[in-house]
Amino acid sequence: MKCFYFTKDEEEEGGTLSSRESKVSWVRSLSVASSSVDTRKSRSDLDSESRDFSETFEFYEFLTQRRANDLRVFSFSELKMATKGFSRGLMIGEGGFGCVYRGIVSAPCSDLKMEVAVKRLNRHGFQGHKEWINEVNFLGVVKHPNLVKLIGYCAEDDERGMQRLLVYELMRNKSLEDHLLARAAAPLSWTLRLKIAQDAARGLAYLHEEMDFQLIFRDFKPSNILLDEDFIAKLSDFGLARQGPTAGLTHVSTSVVGTVGYAAPEYVQTGRLTAKSDVWSFGVVLYELITGRRVLERNLPRAEQKLLEWVRPYVSDTKKFHFILDPRLEGHDCIKSAQRLASLANKCLAKNARSRPRMSEVVDMLENIIIDAEAVPETLKETENVNEQVDDTKEEGREEVELGKPESNSQKWGFDFKEMVSFRNKSIGKLDWRNWTAGLVKTS
Repeated sequence: MKCFYFTKDEEEEGGTLSSRESKVSWVRSLSVASSSVDTRKSRSDLDSESRDFSETFEFYEFLTQRRANDLRVFSFSELKMATKGFSRGLMIGEGGFGCVYRGIVSAPCSDLKMEVAVKRLNRHGFQGHKEWINEVNFLGVVKHPNLVKLIGYCAEDDERGMQRLLVYELMRNKSLEDHLLARAAAPLSWTLRLKIAQDAARGLAYLHEEMDFQLIFRDFKPSNILLDEDFIAKLSDFGLARQGPTAGLTHVSTSVVGTVGYAAPEYVQTGRLTAKSDVWSFGVVLYELITGRRVLERNLPRAEQKLLEWVRPYVSDTKKFHFILDPRLEGHDCIKSAQRLASLANKCLAKNARSRPRMSEVVDMLENIIIDAEAVPETLKETENVNEQVDDTKEEGREEVELGKPESNSQKWGFDFKEMVSFRNKSIGKLDWRNWTAGLVKTS
């Protein structure tokens, strides 16, 4: 699903940027990335020209100072060799900003090699360059287990144009979208879906509440939730990320960008961006986890094309809720857990943005849902063990009864002999087996 990008000036100019504006923004962006800003411009000029980079000049200086020193600078030739000339056979993703390739580069301070994901931005797309700037600025600063790690970047200009590339850690299990919505052969289990949701929530909570400045992701969706070899979820693609409102302000006024179906309605209508816009997007993804459907699906009947409208009649009816549950979860005892997750999704999708929970609260609520969901299988196992023990006891009793059935003379004699031995051992003592004959018992 492609992103949309809209500004008033672009509408007036037929959707194209003027050459002057493009040139100024290019200079502004490049100066930020290279940490050498043209100080001859006034702050107001910089703020007006940067448009989607409308964070203050001081904010970018702060990012530059905080940027990790371990970000590697790759040459274009090095990354071209690493991806075998950007072979389509090694392409693992494609979006509006460029293509992503699997590659192999040398590990730092070592002769070893490591696999990476190389994102090559579209050389002819201005928006792709702005995304590159955002990625370097933000991912060079943020550090969290649930955010994809940026290893380095490449920025070279030659006669062929600008070359802008980003190098990330390789996420071997691709994206949540690949597993959830692309009908993968092995569907995600319910417990794993809950843990992926919790990982993603932790990533957003870190961006919103745990840094020195607030960062709004602005494009939260399954394709931007990547999974490593252990299925730990990490947020990726910070190209549309934006600094949140500073102290004393309630929102950030900005052009509307994102993906259709995931952007909060108040943001689309007014351009006023808050962290609660990400919370709305998170609620949408929760319903995708429950149903296994996309937020918009044109191939379905008209009444089912818009996910949020389709699920509405079933969510409040416990008898009908199973109709919206992903059919690939058949056999999993997850109805009650899914209903609780739907209740959380509804809180995230509250019409009034202020009524939506903070992402840290969402993390806690997900933790409780996961604990209860994991307790159910254990209870089932205990029940099965008890049933097995009862069955074994019944079987033993049945065998004992069968031993006592007078089906033949030999069986009856064996039973009488056992009774006799048991009685004699209890009342008299040991038997003298040498002198024992049928029908006569002697003691020493």
